[in-house]
Amino acid sequence: MQPLPYPSARKTDHTDDYFGVVVPDPYRWLEDDNSDETAAWVEAQNRVTFDYLGRIPERPRLLNRLKQLVDYPRYSTPFRKGESIYFFKNDGLQNQSVLFVQRGFDGSPEPLIDPNTFSQDGTIRLATFDLSGDGRYAAYGRTAIPGSDWLEFRVLEIATRRTLPDTLRWIKFSGAAWRGDGFYYSRFPEPEPGRELTGRNEGQQVYYHALGTPQEEDRLVYDEPDHPERFVAVGVTEDERCAVLHVSDNSHRGNALFYRDETASSSAFIPIVPEISEDSFGVVDNVGDKLLVQTNQNAPNQAVRLFDPNAAGDSRWTTVVPERAEPIGSLTTAGGRLFAHYLKDVRTHIVVYDYAGNQETEIALPGEGMAYGFGGERGDADVFYTFNSLNMPPTIFRYDIAARTSALFRAPEIRDFRSEDYDTRQVFYRSKDGTRVPMSLVFKRGLRLDGGNPTLLYGYGGFNVPVTPDFNAMRLAWLELGGVYAQANLRGGSEYGEKWHEAGIRLNKQNVFDDFIAAAEWLIENRYTSSERLAIIGASNGGLLVGAVINERPELFRAAVASVGVMDMLRFHKFTAGAAWVADYGSSEEEEEFRYLLGYSPLHNIRQGARCPAVLITTADHDDRVVPAHSFKYAATLQERADPGRPVLIRIAVNSGHGSSNLHKSIEETADVYAFLRHELCG
Repeated sequence: MQPLPYPSARKTDHTDDYFGVVVPDPYRWLEDDNSDETAAWVEAQNRVTFDYLGRIPERPRLLNRLKQLVDYPRYSTPFRKGESIYFFKNDGLQNQSVLFVQRGFDGSPEPLIDPNTFSQDGTIRLATFDLSGDGRYAAYGRTAIPGSDWLEFRVLEIATRRTLPDTLRWIKFSGAAWRGDGFYYSRFPEPEPGRELTGRNEGQQVYYHALGTPQEEDRLVYDEPDHPERFVAVGVTEDERCAVLHVSDNSHRGNALFYRDETASSSAFIPIVPEISEDSFGVVDNVGDKLLVQTNQNAPNQAVRLFDPNAAGDSRWTTVVPERAEPIGSLTTAGGRLFAHYLKDVRTHIVVYDYAGNQETEIALPGEGMAYGFGGERGDADVFYTFNSLNMPPTIFRYDIAARTSALFRAPEIRDFRSEDYDTRQVFYRSKDGTRVPMSLVFKRGLRLDGGNPTLLYGYGGFNVPVTPDFNAMRLAWLELGGVYAQANLRGGSEYGEKWHEAGIRLNKQNVFDDFIAAAEWLIENRYTSSERLAIIGASNGGLLVGAVINERPELFRAAVASVGVMDMLRFHKFTAGAAWVADYGSSEEEEEFRYLLGYSPLHNIRQGARCPAVLITTADHDDRVVPAHSFKYAATLQERADPGRPVLIRIAVNSGHGSSNLHKSIEETADVYAFLRHELCG
């Protein structure tokens, strides 16, 4: 293969000194997303990439097949407010799903908010939707910049479908918590012009907005002027009696917790947990003036405790749901019940408790997979939930709380798809240090274990996020080509509780890479594939994973896709919300952590002349979570240093962000990824 004509990238002599270690950063100029030079480099890189992808014969067929696969009606789990039932629906190829409402189960669905009308290209999405307690109004957040995390809040009057004049800006990482005719929300100061997508997100504050007033008149409820790095949010219990303040920072995994009785005369927040620590606390609901709190304090797998503000000392806390061997992935409430979503070997088990902690039942699910939903209000007699697995599309059920029975509510129909045509397996393998790690596989039934199957291995491994066996219609295009899809449950996630998380963060991050490498070795040893037919893929923290392991074991993989990855581990905390990741990664501002980060940072460990896999890097111009400078500098360095025998491409999406900003962009990117992998693995 002839070397690709990569665009030239100017190198500078810029260096940084970390504790006496001089670290070059020759492509620092690519961090400036507003410069003409960066824009020219991006345009030139896209020309090379799309020219390469355009010459792959399989690409047009894959693009067409992906459109066919997703062209079926898709519904979200319904939720209700009184007699009104709300749900999202996508007819098939709509860029954004539409929010519908209907009166009761027999009512006719009516469109309430259609995000496809927000912009001509369908890149402005509906990000939040929060109903007031009486159901008269809803605050909804729409993206202020396509692909960005910045939101603009508007208010909808439900009965008239009228959008009110209220407009709130510079909101990020926040919903609306209603109390009366207004709501609490969190916002940041207006960023410096030109720094909207890269400037550090600092100084978050909680405000209360009263309906019908301009944002300038919103009342400041809480801020931390001496700690601008902290994140603050206020929630409200269903009966609107208690306002709950959640405070976290960038160096701890846990949070502080405060509350305020809204029926009392004092406006001060009273501490439940006064100091931020490594333990997490979240209010589930209130029982009068007492609060049910989910926590991992002295319970790595999570427990539920009742906090009594009128008691003293340790007697303020009473265990309601004790810790079990399986971690609680999430906890929802409805009908006066607690629905605990336990993860047992990365499969959902739903256990129902009353508010006193008495177990009522474990819900019989349709199979081994993932269930989500089960949320509602105290007066609800039933709840909705969705179940899916690697070979079962999301199917919606209605659960009768009193009868303890489930009934099918809505099942999808995908053209030319039969669940029984696909085989799924969960396997366990040993990592480098002997740790037992689960991995899920899906492939077409009848697969031959001859070592020749093109295989795509996915991983994440961080931020207490589990990798769950969920259905993806577009993935069928890969499986139809004879491909195997595997996803490994690496340490750093929450699959086995907080201890599993702790084993993959900060100075334990190498465990994540070892787990991923061991997954690849298992697939090869068990003849699902070979090194020449194996590709890896990951996004965000998973992009970091991909970059790190191809530096460590380049011979193990034939191709790699690193999407929106955290590639510069020395400077990630200097952009947007990156400082919040210090709790998982550590910081280059601490000497021990700097030396550890430098040892695996994807950008800083690319060897000259390295025979790396074929690499496709994907990012987007409006990604303000993991700024594209990570991918820009990584691509420029890899193109400069790697052996030119295999392609190193970077695909930069336009008007998109940390994930595609509309369906068609998602389809196009997936087609490009699959075409690239198919070409590299199968020739």
